[in-house]
Parts: sequence; C-alpha cells; structure tokens
Amino acid sequence: MQKIKISESNKKILSEYSENQKPNEACALLFGKGDTIMDLFLAENIEKSPVNFTISNSQLIEGYDLAEEKKMDVIGIFHSHPDSEAYPSNTDKKFMQSNPVVWIIYSGINKNFRAFFLESDIIEIPIEND
Repeated sequence: MQKIKISESNKKILSEYSENQKPNEACALLFGKGDTIMDLFLAENIEKSPVNFTISNSQLIEGYDLAEEKKMDVIGIFHSHPDSEAYPSNTDKKFMQSNPVVWIIYSGINKNFRAFFLESDIIEIPIEND
C-alpha cells in the first residue's frame, strides 16, 4: 500500500471520538475499497487504557460482518495515542505483524494523523483527502 485516502469528515469523526475517549486510547476499524476509507466502525477499547487498546472478539466479528454487508473490506485499523506522538509503539509493531493492514494513529498532543504499513519494516505512507 502506497497511500491511504480519508475524507475530512471521517478525520473529524475520528479526532472527536479520540478526544472524547481521553485519557484512554480510542480505536476503530476502517472500511473501504483499495486505498480509500469509505466508512468507520468505532469500537470500544476494552482495556480502558491510555497506552494500549484491544477490540473485543465480538466487536471484531460485528465489524467484519458489517463491512461485508456494506460490500467493503476492513482496510485499516485506527487508534489514538492520547499523550504521545502518532507513531507505532513496540506493542503496535507486534500487532501490525498479525494485522497486515494500514494503521492510522491520531496524536492527542499534536492533533495529527499519521498512517503506517508494516512490510519488512514499518513505513509511513501519506494520507490524502478523499
């Protein structure tokens, strides 16, 4: 994946959701086709942690089923870093290996989004407006 496209309205939803979940990390599944995010599935961080997130198995199944109903794929995973930079933590890197999709991270400090994809190493990819 060379880039990811997301609308300003979806970025606004994700940033507001992240701010409302503070002090804990927010998380979501990103639905779409190819490199374009078309819909969001806001999920609950069952860890209720400011430094980790986990989406329950039941919500993951619900999210993947909903994506299929909408004729879309889960093309990304979103989460926030409430008190740090939008860069994958060591924990993120470990989970990126088992979830080989784009990971978008929102920084609660800088209020910015960054996208990453794990190949042999983590590469940052540009986020474009849809």
